[in-house]
Amino acid sequence: MGKAMMKSDLPDLELVARGKVRELYKASDDTLLFIATDRISAYDVIMKTPIEGKGKILTQLSTFWFDMLKDIVSNHFITSNVDEMPEPIRKYKSVIENRSLLVKKLNVVPIEAIVRGYLSGSAWNEYKKSGTVHGIEMPEGLRESQKLPNAIFTPSTKAEYGEHDMNIHPDQAKKLIGSELADQIAEISVKLYERASEYAITRGIIIADTKFEFGTDDSGKLYLIDEILTPDSSRFWPVSSYKVGKPQQSYDKQYLRDYLESISFDKETPIDLTPSVADDTLRKYIEAFVKLTGKRPDLL
Repeated sequence: MGKAMMKSDLPDLELVARGKVRELYKASDDTLLFIATDRISAYDVIMKTPIEGKGKILTQLSTFWFDMLKDIVSNHFITSNVDEMPEPIRKYKSVIENRSLLVKKLNVVPIEAIVRGYLSGSAWNEYKKSGTVHGIEMPEGLRESQKLPNAIFTPSTKAEYGEHDMNIHPDQAKKLIGSELADQIAEISVKLYERASEYAITRGIIIADTKFEFGTDDSGKLYLIDEILTPDSSRFWPVSSYKVGKPQQSYDKQYLRDYLESISFDKETPIDLTPSVADDTLRKYIEAFVKLTGKRPDLL
């Protein structure tokens, strides 16, 4: 499978940013190199143990979705073929192949565009307390994991690395980025979610919720950016075991979160994962990829 990448080291390229999973390098004045490492985070804490090959799965799944959804909104993807990237990047082919994207450099919109089609996670916790989701009034009598009458746009703040995203009402998003842009992002995000979830369910996967990010160019044109519809940014449930009224089995990071809860993880301190937890996490990511794309990810 190759070697796990906990951190990239490309000394001849300018490092622009290092996130929880992704690292960005300057490729040219108007392009960036996105690299997905094998780091995994939960509760905004990066674990000490990498999930070998995870970054390659995220990258290849994102390119699959970018291609499927490109008619709904433009995206930042240029190429994932290292041979087509600028010469200074090509010499790192052996370490970045299958886990890197050349993308347009854009102005990042400072909100997370979350779309929920089912009641789960923090949304379920809020609903139990107040009957709302992100402050939005919801119908009475909903149960955990229930499909919502309509998919809803439930944004959050986009926190700096080391900080926590905060769920906000769509009206607060309008105050942050302006009504026109917020409405455009809400409409597009729901369209993206609906198209993807309709496809995924034919492949045996329910997309309970997902997170999109957007950027704009200097003319104000909107682009879909970052990763999309991966097990890191989405809640994937198997259709075969779905049952309303309880938490669901998942193909995503929820498996890791459940493990961390079982050991009373303090949600602050990075820890080592046991080999079985790391292997099971990777297996779930691979299974989701195969179900959605019909082929195995290239992990070499």
